Amino acid sequence: MNDQNRKNMNKNRRPVPEEYEDTLIIGRNPVTEALKAGMNIDSVLIDPDAGGSISRIAAMAKERGIVVKEANDQKLSKMCRGASHQGVIAVGACAEYASLDDIFAAAEQKGEDPFIIICDEIEDPHNLGAIIRTSETAGAHGVIIPKRRSASLNFTVFKTSAGAASYVPVARVPNLAAAVDELKKRGVWIYGTDGSGEDYTSASLTGPIGLVIGSEGFGMGRLIKDKCDMLLSLPMAGRITSLNASVAAGIFMYEIVRQRRAASR
Repeated sequence: MNDQNRKNMNKNRRPVPEEYEDTLIIGRNPVTEALKAGMNIDSVLIDPDAGGSISRIAAMAKERGIVVKEANDQKLSKMCRGASHQGVIAVGACAEYASLDDIFAAAEQKGEDPFIIICDEIEDPHNLGAIIRTSETAGAHGVIIPKRRSASLNFTVFKTSAGAASYVPVARVPNLAAAVDELKKRGVWIYGTDGSGEDYTSASLTGPIGLVIGSEGFGMGRLIKDKCDMLLSLPMAGRITSLNASVAAGIFMYEIVRQRRAASR
């Protein structure tokens, strides 16, 4: 990308809300150049009523597998605090998304059974960032998130993950149920986290594992729950009957770490 194009991309980027700091690309030419340059882009928001080159920009984004969302002029203006958006804003990603093959390759490179975290509609970016951070410290080989109804690799996730989003492969899949089926075909046992499951300490958590963490408010969706080979639960001794999703994820992950280490001795 030449210097002039880079200047054009940057001139409309500020001021923006803190949650999008350094991640918004605003306006038709800047977004078009970012797409051409292969920049890491999480999503593109377009106003379908803006006309002109908007449909071409949307097609370019979809060709790269980038999520395209519709947003009206009011929402776009609010996101960029009144900067001239011309009907389109791109939200940068803090890291490049991986594939399922990348995750399996990471496990193979370490000579370990796959250890994969599956996030079923974790919509709070702070929770997703914390889960990615714990995944990295626990030695998980990758994280899977759905394209829709999920937080993504944005600025907040990167900050909350303490940079772990740069090291853990994160695959964003169009169909989470199909991804789970693919994992099972490749020999991975799927363990869901649910209050109706067995005590997590009584299950054998060695071998190839996919650990499903359900959404903050509703837990796992019915379809994903039905695809699990086993459901695991945490004992609850207080009046509160659930934990924050990222806290629960950390407990389950480190039980897997404990059992793997014990099995290797």
